Amino acid sequence: MADRSQLSWPDFSHAWRALRHRNFRLYFGGQGISVIGTWMTRVATSWLVYRLTKSPVLLGTVSFAGQIPTFLLAPFAGVAVDRIDRRTLLVWTQTLAMLQSFALAVLTLSHRINIAEVLALSALQGLINAFDMPGRQSFMIKMVEDKADLSNAIAINSSMVNVARLIGPSLAGVVIAVSNEGWCFTVDGISYIAVIASLLMMRVPRDTREQARASTISQLREGWAYVTHFAPIRDILMLFALVSLMGWPFMVLMPIFAVQVLHGGPNTLGFLMGAVGVGSLISALTLVVRRSVRGLTKMIPIAAAAFGVGLICFGLSHTLWLSMPLMLLTGFGMMQGLTASNTILQTLVDEHMRGRVMSYYTMAFVGMAPFGSLLAGALAHVIGAPRTVMLNGIACILGSLWFWSQLKSIRREMRPIYERLGILPQANLVAEESAEG
Repeated sequence: MADRSQLSWPDFSHAWRALRHRNFRLYFGGQGISVIGTWMTRVATSWLVYRLTKSPVLLGTVSFAGQIPTFLLAPFAGVAVDRIDRRTLLVWTQTLAMLQSFALAVLTLSHRINIAEVLALSALQGLINAFDMPGRQSFMIKMVEDKADLSNAIAINSSMVNVARLIGPSLAGVVIAVSNEGWCFTVDGISYIAVIASLLMMRVPRDTREQARASTISQLREGWAYVTHFAPIRDILMLFALVSLMGWPFMVLMPIFAVQVLHGGPNTLGFLMGAVGVGSLISALTLVVRRSVRGLTKMIPIAAAAFGVGLICFGLSHTLWLSMPLMLLTGFGMMQGLTASNTILQTLVDEHMRGRVMSYYTMAFVGMAPFGSLLAGALAHVIGAPRTVMLNGIACILGSLWFWSQLKSIRREMRPIYERLGILPQANLVAEESAEG
């Protein structure tokens, strides 16, 4: 019989190692509050548009207006991120986002909101996000002094976002049911105070990068060449762009599923969005407990395939009890691919190119979605929302098969960087090739 004194639970203390950094703890606390408000606003905006118009096309149009500025401006924003102090940039973007939420709140609570104003304010948020998202992604390295903890910080950040994805939509559903969407926007505006305060409280050295001598156009070309000629980054972004174009826009159709397919209301919408959040949170937690980035590359096509299968089955479902677990699977695949892609890109990229690479990541993540939202809205109008998400799921599966066929060449180009970073020891290169990911 084994000695009980020698038995112990597995040690998962490494899972939260990024929180030992004071700056990241501040960010975790402030952003955790703010993202709950952000998810409340996302759900409230979709419900508001649907309540005002009953139009799937306008659901897609509002999403397009909120994301197309990011697609157009993200490369220029990436150059700016590589040139200026990132914390100062983030304070400004978060302040402007707070004002945008308060504007939505005032117009909605005063019952003066119309679809044109929703479109304009959504476009303003897209403009802010064009600079905020690559800024936040590039600032992550500043909050964790030890680069070995970067992947853990990204996974923890994803976990935080998905806890908010679980809480925010559920709160939004309750708030909308008992009052109206304006109070969701109000809570979101107030929540930005937390993240702005956390940024101001951080002790980080001011960026001292030399003023770039090259022109903006030259730096844009340099960033584009870096992204397109390095296969791991190029192929990850291509798959990610496809998933964002064809897969992610299923979110804008959720009000249609809640009302027309599942015969519910705002609470049903909140439950569906919450189920996506639970699946995403489970996915993020599996990445939190990882000790290394090794093996993550092969998870990218697996996640895309799981996402696609979830979408296809969700399109076939007409009952809430079946749709909920399918949203869990969809959320799991969606977040696994998102976080794994982010982690690998952040690990591979040269520091002086970080802002520009993450701007293309932003384009793939947010910038392709507006075209997908328009496409999803138009297709839903013609063939219905269920068939639309099934078609999107098929596209995600085809993309995952293509990426899987590229894994061998991707690993070959990643290997020298993993060696230099100590992720793969040189003495075991051959033995580790299959496990490298």
